[in-house]
Amino acid sequence: MDLRSFEAAAWARLMEAAAGPHAGFRYVTLCTVDAAQRPQARIVVLRECDDERRMLTFHTDVRSPKWQEMAANPQVTVLGYCHERRLQLRLAGQVHCYAAGSEIARNTWRALPPHTRQTYNGGPPGEVRATAPLAGESTGPETGESRFGVVILQASSLDAYQLQRNDNQRALFRYAADGVLQASAWINP
Repeated sequence: MDLRSFEAAAWARLMEAAAGPHAGFRYVTLCTVDAAQRPQARIVVLRECDDERRMLTFHTDVRSPKWQEMAANPQVTVLGYCHERRLQLRLAGQVHCYAAGSEIARNTWRALPPHTRQTYNGGPPGEVRATAPLAGESTGPETGESRFGVVILQASSLDAYQLQRNDNQRALFRYAADGVLQASAWINP
């Protein structure tokens, strides 16, 4: 397989994940740095992928620590591994965060199904609760919308690592700010 095909296959897997809830890269790890310069990692759902512009989209609660971390330092890494394909993808780049009131957040919120919208009701992520959540507990859809944020990663690099029985393959791709491929190379696994 040549570099161009290897890169195209990696982005095709991300496109599949954004479109299908059971795809291998649907859940990926978003890595940020907190105020004390400690690395932080958590699973996020890949909601959209633009393979031409090299962008990934996630949703989050704007009260979450990761939102604050990305506001302070928009440089992040996203790591995914598909067991079925034995493929690891690591993307680095800069995020742009769109809070409630922005056109992107408003349009995205309107397209969400009710069960997804209700995940933004309730207290701030990570805070202690006095009681266990009640089934169907809700504080209203307008409250959830005010807590909803869209995160778009503009990838500056993709490190793709294909595990095989023999001859593992790994390549590094570097992108311009508009997503155009600037450089690529095979690298040692």
